[in-house]
Amino acid sequence: MSDTVQHIDIEVMQEPEPSSFKLIFALGLAGFFSGVLLVSTYLWTKPMIEANKAAALQEAIFKVLPGCTDFRALELIDGQLKVKADDPGQGKAEDSKETLMIYQGLNTNGEQIGYAIPGQVAGFQDIIGALFGYDPTTDAIIGFEVLESKETPGLGDKIFKDKDFQSNFQQLITSPEIIAVKKGEKGKENEVETISGATISSKAVVRLLNEAMAEWREYIVEYEKTNITEQ
Repeated sequence: MSDTVQHIDIEVMQEPEPSSFKLIFALGLAGFFSGVLLVSTYLWTKPMIEANKAAALQEAIFKVLPGCTDFRALELIDGQLKVKADDPGQGKAEDSKETLMIYQGLNTNGEQIGYAIPGQVAGFQDIIGALFGYDPTTDAIIGFEVLESKETPGLGDKIFKDKDFQSNFQQLITSPEIIAVKKGEKGKENEVETISGATISSKAVVRLLNEAMAEWREYIVEYEKTNITEQ
């Protein structure tokens, strides 16, 4: 007896491919809801982000101006520094990109200590944002605080972690200009010792200070002439 093998053909039923219209509609719908989610998240988190930045800025003002207990926000309007109308000295700070602004630090007697000046410059990885304290009576930087940095961890981030580098800004003369020198070679009051392995980031900080002073010095001098004797 021989075995009989029967071959059965199985017809595979294939579903028709979706039309181009359905694909485009589905993608468009997904894109729409993704966009709504992103915009909603942005609008929800924006006030918190701005509040955190303002708080960090306010804290930095007190750090870069030793002895500061209060400050006035000064806006640059028509080439002149003027006290911000809604901030006559109540210790409020805002991170504003629309209005050029610096901060006049005051002690407990309402006497001026100096100015907290913001600045930013391109570093090795990204933009470095910082705030420094300036004393016009000695023409010196008396404090420095990094507000924003994405420099290389372990190297570039030493601009705000290295205590020796930070010590450069306790009484740093700004005229004729600040000069970057190698570690151990500082011999003048306007020189900054760079960080070994983070020379680019160190020099970026020096460039930030020089550019900010070049931008604000004239306005500060004029403000001092017309306002400082009245306070």
